[in-house]
Amino acid sequence: MDIRVLRYFLTVAREGSITAAANFLHVTQPTLSKQLKNLEEELGKKLLIRSNHNVQLTHEGCLLRKRAEDIVDMFDKTTAEFKTMNEHAISGDIYIGAAETSVMTYFAKVAKDIQSRSHNIYYHLYSGNSDDVTERLDRGLIDFGVVVQPVDVSNYNFIMLPYKNIWGIIMRKDSPLASKVTVKVNDLLNVPLICSRQVVKQSLSKNEISDWFGDKFDKLHIVTTFNLIFNAAMMVKEGFGYAIGFDELVDTGIDSELCFRPLEPQLESGIYIIWKKSQVFSQPAELFLEEIQEKYYNNKN
Repeated sequence: MDIRVLRYFLTVAREGSITAAANFLHVTQPTLSKQLKNLEEELGKKLLIRSNHNVQLTHEGCLLRKRAEDIVDMFDKTTAEFKTMNEHAISGDIYIGAAETSVMTYFAKVAKDIQSRSHNIYYHLYSGNSDDVTERLDRGLIDFGVVVQPVDVSNYNFIMLPYKNIWGIIMRKDSPLASKVTVKVNDLLNVPLICSRQVVKQSLSKNEISDWFGDKFDKLHIVTTFNLIFNAAMMVKEGFGYAIGFDELVDTGIDSELCFRPLEPQLESGIYIIWKKSQVFSQPAELFLEEIQEKYYNNKN
């Protein structure tokens, strides 16, 4: 498979039309159609369902789109790494996948420190929960992952950062529980809860949230799950429920409709920066890791 043809295919999948894709790519429609037909013949599968005005992906086409996105991303990442290799200066790209945590402010400071030394380095951030981040790390699409407990890091090299996220409940300021200083287990048994998918995941060997609820976890009334807190906060604003999450991720200031109340007993989660055990870093990524390790050398795995 030619990387150029995969780019053609992805453009058609995005545009939903061979004509629109041809215009975007500045190629003729017959040329594009021929390339796609050759791709189907090479793979031995029909990838597109063609009509007069648009195209739809077949099941095999959907699978190829996912694979092609990974292949093109990896190709571009590798090409960029080799183009920026220079024995006199460090330049290039660093790819970081991160769960939602206020600790990202620390990484921003590290990045700024590196940039202040005249290194021509570009950072690419991907946001997602720990499952999203580890998946991209396993596929080689990012250099580092920033993940928050509960998460299994046994398959990775890691540094546990000396920070903790505090768990609590995000709610409307006019909610009955807003009058409390802290929130206990029994306060949450009869209210609609909005939880991250990571919180309700029971396959983890250790899940701090389910341990905190103990034998009452199965009695919770969970109405929505999420992977990023912003959209969950919108649901809370509309009075749909109470979100379980970390402090400092949602605006709960004076002008906000929302407030945060910590759990009692207090519950905190550790934060890790992880990378593949077989990882071969680019020069910029290696420099970034050295900066992190210098700061937290005693915590290095």
